[in-house]
Amino acid sequence: MALRHEPTAPYHSVQDALRVLETVARHTTGVTDTEIARETGLTAERLTTLLRMLRREAYVAQIADGAYVTGAAFARLGAAEGHEEALREKLQRTLDRLRDRVGAAVYLSRYVDGEVRVTQYADGPATPKVNEWVDFRHSAHATAIGKSLLTQLDHNGRRDHLARHRMARLTSRTITSDTLLLSRLAAQPPSVPVLDLQEYAVGTVCAAVPITAGSSAGCLALSLPVAHAHRLRQAADTLNRNAAPVLLSLTI
Repeated sequence: MALRHEPTAPYHSVQDALRVLETVARHTTGVTDTEIARETGLTAERLTTLLRMLRREAYVAQIADGAYVTGAAFARLGAAEGHEEALREKLQRTLDRLRDRVGAAVYLSRYVDGEVRVTQYADGPATPKVNEWVDFRHSAHATAIGKSLLTQLDHNGRRDHLARHRMARLTSRTITSDTLLLSRLAAQPPSVPVLDLQEYAVGTVCAAVPITAGSSAGCLALSLPVAHAHRLRQAADTLNRNAAPVLLSLTI
C-alpha cells in the first residue's frame, strides 16, 4: 500500500517548525530570533508565528536575555525512555486545547495495518463524542475519519480496504456504491476537510483533515450535533489551521 503525499498547510508549517527547532537545538546556549531567521531563511512574520506556537507547545523557551533554547516538551519527546507516554500526554493536552477552541469533540486517528483506529480523543459535557454504534474499523465509507484516511491511500489501497469491509447502509445518506465512493475519494483535494453529513449517524455531522506523518496515514476530526451543523465548515477550517502542533508531536 502506498500513501499519496500531497502536502497540506499543516505539513508545510511542520517543515518550517522543524527547521526552527533544529536551529535552536544546535545553539545550546541560546539563539536570537534574528539569528534563527538568518539560518532558516524564514521571514520575520513567519518566524514570529512559528515561535509563538513552539513556545505555547513548550518546544522552545526564552531565557533571560530573550534568546531561545529548547523547551521541556522537546526534551521529553526526544528522550528514549518514556517517549510513548510523553507523546500520548502531549497529544492529549493539544487535543483538549483544540476541543475548547473549535467547540467540538476532537479525534486523532491513524490507519494502521489496514485498519482505521481512533487512537485518542478529547470530549466533554458540552462537546460529547459521537456514539460509536458501528465500529469505526468497519464504517470507513461512512465517516469523515475513514474517508480522510482512505483519501491518503493510493487507489489499490482503497480498493483493498473496501474489499475487506462491506459498505453497509447506516443511514439514508450513507454511500454504499464503491464506484461512487472511489470517485469521490479520488476527487477530494487534500487541503479541503472531508465531511460526514449524517452518513454515519443520524443527528451527527463530522469533519476530518489529513495529518500524514512518515509512512502512516492519519487525520484529525471533529463531531457536532446536527443542530450545530452551521458551524461545521468554520470549525473544520479552525481544526485544519491548528493541526500543525499535533503533526509536529508525531514527527519529533
